[in-house]
Parts: sequence; structure tokens; C-alpha cells
Amino acid sequence: MRNYNIIKHSILLIVLGLLILAMPGSLLAAGITSISVYEKATVEKDEILLGKIAGIESEDHVLIRKLKRVVIGRSPLPGKSRYINREYIKLRLKQSDIDLTKLVIQISEKIKVSRSFVEISREEIKKIVSDYIYGKELWDKNNTRIINIQTSRLQLLPRGRITYKVIPPKVMRGMGTIPLSILFFVDGESYKKVKATVKIQIFKEVVVTKKPLGRYRTITQDDVYMQKMDITNLPNDIITNYKDVLGKRVRRNIWAKVVLRAEYIEFPPLVKRGDTVLIVAESEKMKITAMGEVRKSGRRGERVKVINLNSNKRIFARVIDENTVKVDF
Repeated sequence: MRNYNIIKHSILLIVLGLLILAMPGSLLAAGITSISVYEKATVEKDEILLGKIAGIESEDHVLIRKLKRVVIGRSPLPGKSRYINREYIKLRLKQSDIDLTKLVIQISEKIKVSRSFVEISREEIKKIVSDYIYGKELWDKNNTRIINIQTSRLQLLPRGRITYKVIPPKVMRGMGTIPLSILFFVDGESYKKVKATVKIQIFKEVVVTKKPLGRYRTITQDDVYMQKMDITNLPNDIITNYKDVLGKRVRRNIWAKVVLRAEYIEFPPLVKRGDTVLIVAESEKMKITAMGEVRKSGRRGERVKVINLNSNKRIFARVIDENTVKVDF
């Protein structure tokens, strides 16, 4: 019975010794390289490196560095996953001139590799757009209101140093609905372009009529007042300074509470048909004057037909003021 116990104890010691030899530490002591591929792994960069999905042990530090840099394949998109099978990993090791007979490799049938990500929310994109609008001289924050920002679905970017650039349209109207592009960079490299639209209201004081104005009526200060309003949907030629209309006349009948536009008003004629004016013709060396009669009404700077009362000839001259016209040489 005693001999049986001795034999049994010896067998246990032998089995325990074999188990100890199978442990990674023993493999390391024996100069063998061990690779243990994780069943699940998460990577950050565009390439899947063996060192990111496996534990590697070896006395050969040069070999460890080489193994860690072995490219297994392309990483999935941020927030996505892909599966890699055992044979493919071994193939990639062979293609990298790794002798598999000198390795102890532990790999599951297939492993799951996921890509880490940073989520750019709609709120963050809206803040980027808002900061851009209010940071530009084109828009006065006191008179500008952002009423809506639309953007595409949530964006997932790879981890890294994230920066961005807002790209405006080639022609910037400054109000209404404006399309913008936001180009995101990861570690200095262009990665994704996001589309966004922003609707902007602009408020300005405009000139408004107090009462109806008949055709050709000369505008006085009592005829208009200033009112602040949203000009987003108003024409581009609205008038925002009442001094620009005083002394001018309306071209047609206008109702009360109408926003005045440049096309509604004009300078009254300085000269009218039948007026007597001084005709001036001059060059660097001489100046000639004569009296003339205007044959057509005209405003400052316009060319009108005039009869020279001395020669009875008809000429065209440019209106200088209500008493003078000038012949251009």
C-alpha cells in the first residue's frame, strides 16, 4: 500500500511539472515566444496592429517590436466592428516573414475588432455654426438672430486631436438660409465633411412712409419715419437712412407704412423744358460760354438737349446745376 502511494505521488509531481512547463512564464524561460490574441479588442488607428490585439511575450525584444508592428488589416470605421479568423492572422504573420514554428500562438476561431470613436453631436455642430456666424464682421450680433440650424445625422470620428474648419459658400448673401460645410481634421489629417444650413434674420432700421405720397411729391422729414424690422425677405435696395430720401421725389403713388426702396424715388429734375441756362464749354486752354434754352427736363449728371440762343444750334450738354449745363469736349 505504501509503494502504491509513493507511485501515485510521483505521477502527480510529473503531471504538475508538465503543467508548469506549459505556462507562459516557463515558455519565456525556455526562450520561446508566446502570442495570445484577445477574443475582443478595440483599436484607434486606421490599421490593426498585432500589438493592439494580442499579448506578446519573449526574451527577444527585437522580435517583440517586430511582432507588435505586424499589420493584420484595415480597421473598421469608427464605432463599427469586424471579425478576423485565426488562419488570416497566421497568414499575415507569414507574409511578414515571421517563422510560425518558433511561436506558441493562442487564437480563438475568430476575434472581434472594434474601432473606438468620438461622437460629434448635433448640439456641438450647432455651436460651431453659431460661433462662426457671430464671430464674423459680416454679422452684427446685436442685429443678427439665428432662428434655425439644420445638420446631418450624428458624426463619429476616430480618436485623436480633433480640429475643424468652417467653409462658407462662394457667394455669401448674409441672410436667409445659408449653406455651410464643416471640415473635420483628426491629428491634422482631413477626415470628414459635414453639411449644415443656418437660417439668419437681420434686423435694421428702414425708412417707412408716414402717409400716402402722390406721384412726384418731394419727400420731407414729415413724410417718413425710421422703424427697425427683419429685412431678410425685403429687396436689396431698401433705404436705411432717411437723409437719403429727403429732397428727392417719389416716382409713383405710394401708400402709408411702405418701406421705401431706391427704385421708388429719384432726384427731381434740376432743369425743365423751357428753362434758360448757361452753356459752358471749356478745355485746358480756353473757356466759352453762351446762353441756351433747355428742350428736355434733366437731373444732375444727365445729358439734355439745349438750343444755343446765339447760334440757334441744338447741342447736348450735361446738367451741372439748375442754372448751368456743360458741353463735354
